[in-house]
Amino acid sequence: MFKEPTPERIKEEKIYRQWGLSDEEFSLIEKKILGRLPNYTETGLFSVMWSEHCSYKNSKSVLKKFPTKGPRVLQGPGEGAGIIDIGDNLAVVFKAESHNHPSAVEPYEGAATGVGGIIRDIFSMGARPIAMLDSLRFGELTTPRTKYLLEEVVAGISGYGNCIGIPTVGGEVSFDPCYEGNPLVNAMCVGLIAHKDIQKGQAKGVGNSIMYVGAKTGRDGIHGATFASEEFSKGEEQQRSAVQVGDPFMEKLLMEACLELILNHGDLLVGIQDMGAAGLVSSSSEMAAKAGSGLKLYLDQVPQRETEMTPYEMMLSESQERMLLCVKKGAEEKVAALFHEYDLDAVTIGEVTDDGNYLLFHEGKVVADLPVDALAKAPTVKKEMAEPKRIEKFSKMEDFFPEIKNATETLKQLLQQPTIASKKVIYDTYDSQVRTNTVVLPGSDAAVLRVRGTNKALAMTTDCNGRYLYLNPEVGGQIAVAEAARNIVASGGKPMGITDCLNFGSPDKKEGFWELAKAAEGISTACEMLETPVISGNVSLYNETDGKAIYPTPVIGMVGLIEDLSHVTTQDFKNPGDLVYVLGDTKKDFNGSELQKMLSGKIAGRLMDFDLAKEKHHQEKVLAAIQHNLVASCHDVSEGGLAVAISESCFKNNLGVALKFNLDTALLFAETQGRFILSLPKEKQRAFEKLVPEAELLGEVTSSAEINLTGLNGKISLLTKEGKQLWKDAIKCLMK
Repeated sequence: MFKEPTPERIKEEKIYRQWGLSDEEFSLIEKKILGRLPNYTETGLFSVMWSEHCSYKNSKSVLKKFPTKGPRVLQGPGEGAGIIDIGDNLAVVFKAESHNHPSAVEPYEGAATGVGGIIRDIFSMGARPIAMLDSLRFGELTTPRTKYLLEEVVAGISGYGNCIGIPTVGGEVSFDPCYEGNPLVNAMCVGLIAHKDIQKGQAKGVGNSIMYVGAKTGRDGIHGATFASEEFSKGEEQQRSAVQVGDPFMEKLLMEACLELILNHGDLLVGIQDMGAAGLVSSSSEMAAKAGSGLKLYLDQVPQRETEMTPYEMMLSESQERMLLCVKKGAEEKVAALFHEYDLDAVTIGEVTDDGNYLLFHEGKVVADLPVDALAKAPTVKKEMAEPKRIEKFSKMEDFFPEIKNATETLKQLLQQPTIASKKVIYDTYDSQVRTNTVVLPGSDAAVLRVRGTNKALAMTTDCNGRYLYLNPEVGGQIAVAEAARNIVASGGKPMGITDCLNFGSPDKKEGFWELAKAAEGISTACEMLETPVISGNVSLYNETDGKAIYPTPVIGMVGLIEDLSHVTTQDFKNPGDLVYVLGDTKKDFNGSELQKMLSGKIAGRLMDFDLAKEKHHQEKVLAAIQHNLVASCHDVSEGGLAVAISESCFKNNLGVALKFNLDTALLFAETQGRFILSLPKEKQRAFEKLVPEAELLGEVTSSAEINLTGLNGKISLLTKEGKQLWKDAIKCLMK
């Protein structure tokens, strides 16, 4: 049987370092917080609560830059998820979370439990989850490992989401060599709530009870938060004990029981929080710290599925499908009876005190006695930063300009690049129509779901191009927000706010912290300009393998409001004879582009100039045109440039185009930001041109099912059917 090391041995042998605590942090705990050596359990509690994953100790200073307030914001960062008012006493609740390290080790369970965790964040606020999105990054689809990771991650997402009955409606998948050892698996959940049902994760009211509900506690996921707060090295892929195992059927029962409690017996409930990262310790200590109270927990009462579990194991376990409630004294039996109807454990394990202390009892003994604030509020770490050498090198490089001998062949090749190619083979595994609210299915710029009982809809998307951030984190951060907003606008929605997953390398390296700080500045600037406050999110640092970091990848999840269902717009051209316009100038922007990567095998150079004010102006014009019912289709121009965006707009309805450009043909592949491709019926031409005089008429949609794009020095001519086939089959072929 395992014998816990003594406090003296923990200090002498520096065992705490294995759990991610630094010498300075251990000394602070010993000398200033406790005035004594912490025991084994207490050291474990501090180690997970002070991990980056739980405390944001490295990133707090950076996150303060984000604008978090706005006229529609009902709940900003600090709770399970953020909330934005959509009128009619309704609100949208959303958040994104990363599950990168677990997915690298155990891709199916890592992805599945990432989905389960983010769903609990939403219903812990009192909201019914209505949609899931994801944002995935992998290495190139040329190695057996990457193919295996993609297959298993997608299976994990669909396995969990489909079973629980929440549609997976959108997302994005990109491929770059830097994600080979460290894939990114980010999940976003969106929910709906009536204002009166909004909950908080708090434990207040002396004598009120702390109740544990849901699945039993096992030994899975112990130190998952610490595991997510350190770099990978070869061999660490075997850390399977840090990965949890999910049960979507149990989660479905837990969700329905919690929602019944909140909606029908809300008077019994004081607070509710998901047992996510760091399990019971994080949920309980955070609930007490937020309320300024203390807690006593009796660990013998914790439902356990394994024998002889220690206090350390029970507190740090990240077993899934568990929630922590604070209920009014005297209501325990009613609450337990409700959960028992769903065949779920519901046990009183503690009580609220007013002394600010966090006391754990086990087998009649006190096994931990800590100030709750010290546990829940880790000291902020001040980090040094330095610009990576590559940035100066890139600034001195000549801009990349492609030599294109055959523009049609170049387009055919681009359509087969995995980052551009159709993701249908991926999203077809997801049930995107369960609950029957999905208006726009995966495959357009943003997913759209109707808001039942109203004439409104919600548009939602995830977005980020890590290549741009690799060249310039600040401008790349602005572009990530702007592109998400373009997706929302192109679907007929007004962007309302964002959630984020800040996926970066090690903040312990000056260059890594510089990337994080600069990207946050860029995101903040764009959010202020576009009036999309940051209402929730998470930070995932240490995404490195053997010292090599991923591209800075701050994934932006955005939700927008479509005021009238008649404004819902998709990217597909609708009818032959419709006029095709481009809004936004095209420049020689190839650095960081899909074409640069395809032709040169690398990403390098100075990032394009980016004008946020112009971006905002274009978005406002497009939204106005859509709201005036002038637009038949709208598509934002992103990877692969105009040629790819126009081709994608032809594919669904098997239409063609005859378009002329006052541009060098190579510029049809440039990735200049802030551009839209729009189509409209001829009878609306005058009204559209009056409203959007900056838009340039290119030609029209044809029934010939041929893509004809004529530049100043060359032409693209491709049968729509051929282009679509190449685009549609590319990932399937690579997976074989």
